[in-house]
Amino acid sequence: MKIKLDIDCTPEEARSFFGLPDVKPLQERMMKEIEQRMVHGLQAMDPADMIKTWMPATMQGFDQMQRFWSQVASDALDPKKK
Repeated sequence: MKIKLDIDCTPEEARSFFGLPDVKPLQERMMKEIEQRMVHGLQAMDPADMIKTWMPATMQGFDQMQRFWSQVASDALDPKKK
């Protein structure tokens, strides 16, 4: 036996039917708080500091890669090392 039941209701109606709390006011307050903290944090940071904070490992790896390839190129061009 197969029974199919279609219920046409809004999310608010479904939430109240199942007894779930309405978290929309809490979510709005939390989003405002998060936004204020992000804006305050970004205003306090210098763009150069932000780049250093977000990409230290990447830049260090890039610098090491450049030194490696520079050494490879100098070894390849040096006739004494052949």
